[in-house]
Amino acid sequence: MGSASREALAAAKSALNGRLGKAVGSELLNAAALLGGSPALVASLADASLPASAKAELVGKVFTGLSAGARSVLTAAVEQSWSNSEEFIDGVEELGFRAQSLAEPGLADELLAAASVIESSHELELELGNKLGDPAAKAKLAEKIFSGKLAEGALGVVSYLVAHPRGRRVNSALRAGARVAADQGGSELATVTVAAPLTAEQQQRLATLLEQTAGRAVKVTTIVDPDLIGGVRIQMADDVIDGSVRARLEDLRQRLAA
Repeated sequence: MGSASREALAAAKSALNGRLGKAVGSELLNAAALLGGSPALVASLADASLPASAKAELVGKVFTGLSAGARSVLTAAVEQSWSNSEEFIDGVEELGFRAQSLAEPGLADELLAAASVIESSHELELELGNKLGDPAAKAKLAEKIFSGKLAEGALGVVSYLVAHPRGRRVNSALRAGARVAADQGGSELATVTVAAPLTAEQQQRLATLLEQTAGRAVKVTTIVDPDLIGGVRIQMADDVIDGSVRARLEDLRQRLAA
């Protein structure tokens, strides 16, 4: 996000304080979906030249079905100045994730679990990630797969991301959503990729080191990828530490080819 959008999101997040209904997260995601398909509406709501009062009034006219809590959060978002329309939609979406995380503290873990299920099946990953597929049909398939396995709110987030990937891979979108949910709960999310499973002692040592680095609790998800050959790859927020043998070999290959 651009600096203006980061400031706008930080200001809009203050509207998440107080009592919000359990459905506010899904309402905001539905709003983000509507915005994604309405370029003219997004352009108006993200127009920094329009008075905040005029944009707030437009929210009231267009989003008549929103609860008072969801409308207050969306209004707080449109009253800010965003870098561009796309980042405005990103912001509304993130606010939806955060609101849902407040209603379901386990949201981050559930989204990671859904990502792992999808990653375990190449066929499922292709079907849910098919850019030419019908969004409603993909959402229905996701609901069929995860119904009874995920909490209602988490299932709604998965269905939303499957139907509205907005150029992202489904797994990447799910993990990004999990990072936002974890952050809302006061923790960091780290994805650790290794060539072979870690022992319980190694996992605990790694978690402790990452918590010291982040300065707060860290949820660690471990992915085993034999192609790494050895070493470890750690991603925490936007930071990536790649100490794998595969990365070092690739670096050596590029040096030799230069």
